[in-house]
Amino acid sequence: MSALFETYTLRDMTIPNRVWMPPMCQYSAAPDGPDMGAPNDWHFAHYAARAAGGTGLIIVEATGVSPEGRISPYDLGIWNDTQVEAFRRITRFLVSQGTVPAIQLAHAGRKGSTDQPWRGGGPVGPDAHGWQPVAPSAVAFADGHPVPSELTVAEIQEIVGQFADAARRALAAGFEVAEIHGAHGYLINEFLSPYSNHRTDEYGGSYENRTRFALQVVDAVREVWPDDKPLFFRISATDWLDEDGWTADDTVRFAADLQAHGIDLLDVSTGGNASGARIPVGPGYQVPFAARVKAETSLPVAAVGLITDAEQAEKIVANGEADAVLLGRELLRSPSWARHAARELGGDVHVPDQYHRSV
Repeated sequence: MSALFETYTLRDMTIPNRVWMPPMCQYSAAPDGPDMGAPNDWHFAHYAARAAGGTGLIIVEATGVSPEGRISPYDLGIWNDTQVEAFRRITRFLVSQGTVPAIQLAHAGRKGSTDQPWRGGGPVGPDAHGWQPVAPSAVAFADGHPVPSELTVAEIQEIVGQFADAARRALAAGFEVAEIHGAHGYLINEFLSPYSNHRTDEYGGSYENRTRFALQVVDAVREVWPDDKPLFFRISATDWLDEDGWTADDTVRFAADLQAHGIDLLDVSTGGNASGARIPVGPGYQVPFAARVKAETSLPVAAVGLITDAEQAEKIVANGEADAVLLGRELLRSPSWARHAARELGGDVHVPDQYHRSV
C-alpha cells in the first residue's frame, strides 16, 4: 500500500489520503460592492476540479478576517454572512467528492493593499480599492511599500477577536479544518520575527512577547472551533536571514507551544518576511524544516515546496519526513495529480462516477 494514499486521522476526522492542496490565492474576488470578498464561479470551478481529481484535503486560499486583512482588494474574506453563504456551495461539493474542506484564516498586515500579481503586485491606494496597512511596527516591507500604522494593544485585541469571528463563520460555511496563517511575512509572522517586530511592550522583544499575539489568536480560534475538528497553523520556519530573524530553532520551540495550545498540525513553509532574503529554491527545499519539527517534537507536520512527482511525494511520507504533502503549483498544472499518482504508486483514490471510464 502506498504511504501517500493511506488515510490520516486528526482528532475525530479521517482524511482519505496524504495528498493535500495548500492555500493559493486566486486574486479573483470582487473588490467592492455587496459581493466583496465572496467566492464566485471561478473559485468554485477551481476547487471543484481538484476535489474531483482526488485531492484528500483542500485548504482554501488565504481568506481575510477583515477587509484590511486581505493581501489584495481581490482576495477572499470571511467577515460577513454573504461570504459564508457563497462558501457553502464550495464546501458542499468538496464533501460530495470525499475531500475535506479547509480554510486558511489570514491577516496580511504590512503586506496588505497590493494589486493582483499579474498586474505587478505593487501597493495600491484608495483610488484602487486600497487601504492603510497595519503591522506590529512602523516598518515598511520593502522599498516602494508604504510605512504601515503601528498597531495599538487595543487594535491587536480587536484583530484577535476578528480571527475568532472568522472561525465561527468558517464553521457555519461548512469547513471541517481551519488553518491560521502565521507565515510568509503576513501579520502573525511579522509579530514572531525580530526582523519586523521592533516593539518594546508586551508584544515585542523577547521570544515570549513576540509569540504572544500568535498564541492569543490560536486560543481564541480554538475556543470557538469544535473539539472534534482539527486546527492547523502555517509557519515560515525561517526568515532565511543570517541574523535578526526567525530561525528553525525558534520554529521547533514554537511547535511545542502551539501543540500545547491546541494546534493539531504544523504546515511548514519558509520565507516571505524579508524582501531581500536569499532563498535556495529547489525541489523539496522546505522539506527538511518539516522533517526537523517532526523529528524533534510530537506535533504532526505537512511539507510543502516544489514537490512535483509521485515518487518524491511518496518518499517524503514513507520516510517519515512529514505526515502529508501539500502540492501547490503542481496542482495548478494538474488538477487530477492525485489520481495519476495513485495509478503510478498502486494506491486507491476516489474517482467520480462520471469519470469511471478514466480508471
